[in-house]
Amino acid sequence: MLWVKAFHVIFMVTWFAGLFYLPRLFVYHAQCEDSPGDERFKIMERKLYYGIMTPGGILTLVFGIWLLLDYAWAAYSDSGWLHAKLMLVLLLVGYHLYCGRLVRVFKTGENRRSHRFYRWFNEIPVFFLILIVILVVVKPF
Repeated sequence: MLWVKAFHVIFMVTWFAGLFYLPRLFVYHAQCEDSPGDERFKIMERKLYYGIMTPGGILTLVFGIWLLLDYAWAAYSDSGWLHAKLMLVLLLVGYHLYCGRLVRVFKTGENRRSHRFYRWFNEIPVFFLILIVILVVVKPF
């Protein structure tokens, strides 16, 4: 099970790397005013979302469910920290899917939001990461 846990953490780091970087690309893309730059950002966003973030997120969930089914649920099913973590993971999946929607919005040239919006949007995964790590390590409930 240590291998499963290791791969869960590895893919979680990969997923979060994308969750941190893609909204930063949105910031720069929203500021972009030239066609070659616009096309370059579209390619970068698509490759990051579909080539790194989505596989990282899926594999994080696969290994997390494996851990949950193998021993965590039996050991911690009555623990509030696990339920809180799972709720945060569901919200994080929603954030990920919304990022995918934004990739499509930029791809079609329909972005109407400013770079300031994306600067704030870029900070959201930081809170998820902090809360999830605290829940897993400290187990406050």
